Amino acid sequence: MAEPTFDPDIRTLFRDKDRAAMLSRFDLWSPTDVRQNAQAIVAAVEAGRMPCDGPWDPEMVDRLNRWIDGGTAE
Repeated sequence: MAEPTFDPDIRTLFRDKDRAAMLSRFDLWSPTDVRQNAQAIVAAVEAGRMPCDGPWDPEMVDRLNRWIDGGTAE
């Protein structure tokens, strides 16, 4: 399985409303912002605090972790 890249594998995990909710802190559609905040994003997703309307599917969490572990390729 190929390592995920930001676009389309990671950016598409974040919906319009997710981006809007976080935009005052960082942009979930920016590879640089997601890379810089990756550990906090993963912690929130794994704890079920993000997104606020329900937990991610485990495959989605795995994809984000594989992107981070693989070097956060754009």
